[in-house]
Amino acid sequence: MRPMPPAAKLPAASRVEVAVEFDSSIQSLGALDAAAYRLIGTATCQVNRAGDHYVCHLVSSDSKNGAVLSSDELKERFLYLVADENLRARVAEKTAGVRNVILALAFGALAANQNNDAG
Repeated sequence: MRPMPPAAKLPAASRVEVAVEFDSSIQSLGALDAAAYRLIGTATCQVNRAGDHYVCHLVSSDSKNGAVLSSDELKERFLYLVADENLRARVAEKTAGVRNVILALAFGALAANQNNDAG
C-alpha cells in the first residue's frame, strides 16, 4: 500500500488591517455601527472609543471570490459606507414629519375600513 501524498496547502490569504479614526463630536456611533454591519463578508470592524474619538479597527476577511481588498480600498469602502449612513440619517430626520403623516393617513384609512366592515 502506497502512502498518501501530503495534502496541498493553499496559500494563506493576506490579511489586511486598517484603523480609521472619527471625532465623536461630529460622527454618530449609529452610522459607524451600520457601516460596520454593511461590511460583513468583506471585513470585520471593531469600534472603540478613545477619549473624544471613535477608532474603527477593520480587518479584511476571506471573500468568496478570493479577492482581498488592499488597505486603501478597505478604508475607502468603509468611509463610503459611513458617509452613506450619515446621509440616510439626515434624510430620515428631514422627512420624518412627512413620513409620519403618510403612515397616519394609511393606518387611519385601514382603521376606517375595518370599522365600516364591522358595522
